[in-house]
Amino acid sequence: MQFFVIRTDFELKDYATKYLEATNTLLDLINSLKETQLDLSGSEGWTPRQVIHHLADSEAQSYARLRRLIAEPGSIIQGYDEAIWAENPTLNYKNQSIESAIAVIKSVRQSSYELLLRMDETLLSNKGMHTERGEYSILKWLETYIKHPIEHSNQIRKIL
Repeated sequence: MQFFVIRTDFELKDYATKYLEATNTLLDLINSLKETQLDLSGSEGWTPRQVIHHLADSEAQSYARLRRLIAEPGSIIQGYDEAIWAENPTLNYKNQSIESAIAVIKSVRQSSYELLLRMDETLLSNKGMHTERGEYSILKWLETYIKHPIEHSNQIRKIL
């Protein structure tokens, strides 16, 4: 399992490229899934369907977090309890169709990718305070959201 590690000698375009590659890795995997594979159980508890819904909600959070860090440095970055969201009957990760979740993932990651391409590198040090992780910079955001789809792609592969 290979993860991207934030390097100080990278330029912002390099981060953007890694972000896009992680997006494409995830979407390629999701597109290869058969309907019968979506509800397979894994040792980690979630099915591929639940992972995809989690990713959509996480990406929606990431979209807002990046913009808050750019426009409102020093602000609070709200965490959330992923496990509670996954088990919430109204959110219905267990049975809901994945089409809208895929659309969210594609849209918000594309929009954030385009934003990364427009950003000035001086913004990488913008920070807020994450309610669960403490000080949280755009550089930390990049590290988190480059790794996140890769980690969950590997989780889905393990389930399969």
